[in-house]
Amino acid sequence: MKILKVETNFRRKLFWDVHEHKFREKLKNQERGLLNVYPEMEFQEIIGFGGAFTEASGYCLKQVGENIADNIMADYFSENGLNYSFCRTPIGSSDFSVSPYSYMKTNDMDTFSIERDELYLMPMIKFALQKNPKLKLLASPWSPPAFMKSNKMLMLGGRLLEKYSAMYAKYLARYLLEYQKKGIEIDYMTLQNEPNATQVWESCLYSAEEEARFAKNEVYPELMKNGIQTKILAWDHNKERLYTRGKEIFSIANDCVCGMAMHWYSGDYFEEIALMRRQFPNKLMIHTEGCTGYSHFRKEDEINNAEIYGHDMLGDLDAGVNAFIDWNMVLDYKGGPNHKHNYCNAPIMLEKDNKGYVKNLTYYYMGHFSKYIKPGAKKIGYSRFTMDIEMTAFKNLDDSIVVVLLNRKDINQEFNLQLNGEIYHDNLDSHAILTFVITKS
Repeated sequence: MKILKVETNFRRKLFWDVHEHKFREKLKNQERGLLNVYPEMEFQEIIGFGGAFTEASGYCLKQVGENIADNIMADYFSENGLNYSFCRTPIGSSDFSVSPYSYMKTNDMDTFSIERDELYLMPMIKFALQKNPKLKLLASPWSPPAFMKSNKMLMLGGRLLEKYSAMYAKYLARYLLEYQKKGIEIDYMTLQNEPNATQVWESCLYSAEEEARFAKNEVYPELMKNGIQTKILAWDHNKERLYTRGKEIFSIANDCVCGMAMHWYSGDYFEEIALMRRQFPNKLMIHTEGCTGYSHFRKEDEINNAEIYGHDMLGDLDAGVNAFIDWNMVLDYKGGPNHKHNYCNAPIMLEKDNKGYVKNLTYYYMGHFSKYIKPGAKKIGYSRFTMDIEMTAFKNLDDSIVVVLLNRKDINQEFNLQLNGEIYHDNLDSHAILTFVITKS
């Protein structure tokens, strides 16, 4: 068997450093330091990896020259880049919009218009589809139009007024149809970004029952009436109550909600994903947002930020998620634009003069998954001798095996990777990440 070793090691200035090796030893009586991989043990299937098309990212691409914009998009969507295959986009404005907006300001559906999206958002999405025509998309609203809400604002939470629930379902369906007309198919949709949070930016509150009944009684029938194939996901918030929320949602709307979406901001809670996977094995689970930085951009934080990504992706994938989507793909040097100054990092950020861009370490850590674990891959079994090495393993449709290892500790870790009775011996440096792609000789 051949083994392609890909290493990123910030301290040694290695970024996707690639070497080819072979398994050289037959398994005899080796007992120590084993990382065992079992391809015959298959679990969930992967839809893909990606990031978010936000108005902020689209705006940033408009600020740089055409060649730089093309290079950035190739860095994300080409096989030589991150090979992104599944991305998210807001329905209407989010905090990472240049300014707040919705597609209607009055209760007259004839005023519905997605013209604003054609300025920054759609050009970026269409650019990506040129790079990867098989790209799948997920859309999420941050708020219904202000007139539909109890507080009459896009911001500060509030709730969807019951008298507007049918109209809002038509609004969401109209969004999907208008995007279809522009050649953009939305494969999945959540009903509300972070429905348990009152934010100073666009937000709206839903209880589990409200969200489930809105899906069952309004949105799903409206999609079916219009022949729209977009699948509905629920929650789209943090993991600490994923299982509880999932039980409530599926007790009401099991037939019309295909799965749960989640963010990472409240902590790991990988067990919540595992419980969902065990209780609802046929439902999708998709990580739809995560970021780092929060207005602090220090070089000494690069490793910690990247390891937040690596740790969460490994934990989520191991517990049962079907896809992992990052937040903004491109931001300016301040971490914006953001109309509420809620700045954060992105894997790619523009230089101050907009004449170039920087790939943060998170970019390379994302690539250790997205470049090698392909859509259709299945999670496979493994065992490890120590929790100090974080690990996952997948089998692609071409039968290649992908193993990702992360060491967040301050000491190196020797190991023996074992597959089908053969061993590959190696060392995982402290604060480094490795991806192995194993194929038949």
